[in-house]
Amino acid sequence: MFNFSKLGVPIIQAPMAGGINNPLFASEVSNAGGVGSFGFAYSTPQKISEDLAATRALTNGPINANFFVFSSVDMPSQDIQTQAIEALKNLPVEGEYSVSTPQAPFYPAIEDQLNPIWEHRPEILTFHFGVPSLSLIEKAHSLGIAVGITATSLKEGKAVEKAGADFIVAQGIEAGGHRGIFNPDGEDEKLSAMDLTKQLVKECSIPVVTAGAIMDGADIANALKAGAVAAQLGTAFLCCVESTASPAHKEYLLKHHSRGSVFTTGFSGRPARGIDNEFIQLMDDKMVLPFPIQNTMTASLRQLAGRANNGEYQSLWAGQDYSRTRKLNAKSLMLALKEELLIALA
Repeated sequence: MFNFSKLGVPIIQAPMAGGINNPLFASEVSNAGGVGSFGFAYSTPQKISEDLAATRALTNGPINANFFVFSSVDMPSQDIQTQAIEALKNLPVEGEYSVSTPQAPFYPAIEDQLNPIWEHRPEILTFHFGVPSLSLIEKAHSLGIAVGITATSLKEGKAVEKAGADFIVAQGIEAGGHRGIFNPDGEDEKLSAMDLTKQLVKECSIPVVTAGAIMDGADIANALKAGAVAAQLGTAFLCCVESTASPAHKEYLLKHHSRGSVFTTGFSGRPARGIDNEFIQLMDDKMVLPFPIQNTMTASLRQLAGRANNGEYQSLWAGQDYSRTRKLNAKSLMLALKEELLIALA
């Protein structure tokens, strides 16, 4: 069990897959009293080991390592593949990028990815998209590692509790990035972060961490008043100096507020919230392959857009309230959030 009451500030920096989290970034958050995180969904065991070792050299504070619980997936029919490939090939983008369907396996083996976790033993291990095998939860507990799992509904929260996890991350519909719903083809209750938190606190016996539209200390205070033990903030940290979000991503967060953030399956094959851009609009009614096959297929395009600093074809993940993002270093943001929280609670 992780003791959230011992944190200097009740904040988990959201794990963000794709390299946005890094050792300096995570350690600055941990050194300022929060929990620094990594989104290791697509990372190799070697990269995971290197990042954890580098971070531990910079902080004695708590570290959270996050992984996706991938569902088994089959390649659709040739006709569907052709439609999905054509949709990506016909985009009006300058520059060369490749579009082809990947070969199985379509995602990394979580057992291999977790080997560095057992070696480095970060304080927290979290999962997104579902409950991992119970043996992995038991292994974490045997090594003194606390386990948290994302839930988007009471039903999912109950499943997390039943699995023996130590806490639930209550992801509201406002949250940026990938929606943590267990079954993306099932019904989504689309609960707000606060409504979901209140439900889970009332009906579940394990601690709840609130995620979604939490941008300042007053928002954190609201989460605590709803019964949460801490808040998880992602978008709020994206424009930190230490963040390795692309320059275009940071520019759109700070300057393109009228666009709003919307859900798309176009980039990865799973619902994810990001700043509305040309790619999202053009892919709105197009054929998309299942997650994470679509994610692999769009990689070359996203990399091209990144090199060209073209925000219209990057996945600019952002929460509903991204217009309140601040450009500060991580330490200064943590101090500001702490001050705002104390004022709000007073």
